[in-house]
Amino acid sequence: MIELVKTDSRWTVTINRPDKANSLTREMLSQIADAAEAATAARVPVFVLTGRGKVFSAGADLDEARAGLATDDVWERLSGAIADFPGLSVAALNGTLAGGAFGMALACDLRIAVPGAKFFYPVMKLGFLPQPSDPKRMTALIGPARAKMVLMAGQKLTTDEALTYGLVDRVVDRDVLAAQVDLLAEAAEAASADIREGIKALCSG
Repeated sequence: MIELVKTDSRWTVTINRPDKANSLTREMLSQIADAAEAATAARVPVFVLTGRGKVFSAGADLDEARAGLATDDVWERLSGAIADFPGLSVAALNGTLAGGAFGMALACDLRIAVPGAKFFYPVMKLGFLPQPSDPKRMTALIGPARAKMVLMAGQKLTTDEALTYGLVDRVVDRDVLAAQVDLLAEAAEAASADIREGIKALCSG
């Protein structure tokens, strides 16, 4: 359910469970975290997250969420592994982003989305707190009031609203999503590890 394609310059993780809206099990989350940690160790220039079908991810698998996945530390392990990746990380959002799946996308350096996607994080309705780092990263991107609209008021954002807010960085048609990732990754793939990691550190303050 998790596909990993490796080249010398890029590792691409694809969530492949379209029949379940790419909902995430603990095993899947662990596999993505393993890949991000291994990419860091290998000093891969670019790490890409995407999904099969028309939904990036609906968040936690509901059966596993009820059994404890909703509050499992694996979510923080995953988002932390992506945030710590020293190269360029890109979330190629092939569709709707919901719930706990926000964590991995928020931890990426860039988020590209397709038209028609929805963005929502219904933790209040489900009776859970978000993962600890998610509100901080969301607030850094879109500001505290808008973060509260999403997390506390349950606001569902359209792709255009997400772009206006700064939650996503670019919107492209589905058939050119992969080409857009190629374009954005080109410079990072060409740079030396020291230059790439130095620029990222400067951008992080």
